Amino acid sequence: MYLKTSEQQALRRIFALLAEDAGEREIREHMGWALLDLLQADQFASFVWDADSGSFGRRVALNMDPGNLDRYAQWHQHHDPITFVLQSRRHATRVTEVMPQRELMRTPFFNDFLARDGLHWGLNLHAFDGQCALGDLRIWRRRGRGDFGEHETSLVDLIEPAFIGALQRAQRRAWPATVREAAWASLSPREQQVAHAVCEGLTDKEIARRTGVGVPTVRTYLRRIFAKLGIERRAALAAWAAPGTGH
Repeated sequence: MYLKTSEQQALRRIFALLAEDAGEREIREHMGWALLDLLQADQFASFVWDADSGSFGRRVALNMDPGNLDRYAQWHQHHDPITFVLQSRRHATRVTEVMPQRELMRTPFFNDFLARDGLHWGLNLHAFDGQCALGDLRIWRRRGRGDFGEHETSLVDLIEPAFIGALQRAQRRAWPATVREAAWASLSPREQQVAHAVCEGLTDKEIARRTGVGVPTVRTYLRRIFAKLGIERRAALAAWAAPGTGH
């Protein structure tokens, strides 16, 4: 896959953003601005599907009219001929892959909702953790920009694993204190000792000296800690330190 220099730079910024410990709404908003730049797009929206209520909520939108989005929440999302098909794909998909543009342009959904904000060419990604919806990315271009292509869908697919990981971490950080405490309690005493040392900023070598084990053993403990807490990076451990420890 050939990437232009500007695309390489934009992707580096996106992956750095997704490596940060941010809230899920902040992640989706920052991704919106980054994707408008990366994909040369005009409008962005993101929602989280709630299966219990059968609706999309917690919206984030860029360059779109709030009043029009209110109408989407109240009526248009329940008469939407494309989004549920896009959602079922579970990967980056152009709107024209699920409905020809001319056919879409004849629908009330297009004329009464999309066209009001100039949304013409669309690309969606719906992120899931198993059957649990984490959030979606809806990127749009105005008519004169031209449709997205396979290159753009490949770029979004490239980002998807990091996007899912960032949203999963944000969800875990939002768990109730009792759940977080239970996860911390699942660590063995030695694993807790290693986790505290990481929170202090010690390196693997320094932790090995403190605990009297080899560096490979420290790294084994870290892999176990990350797996039990559902995290991927050392920096995320600070959010998991047991209450009353001062971390």
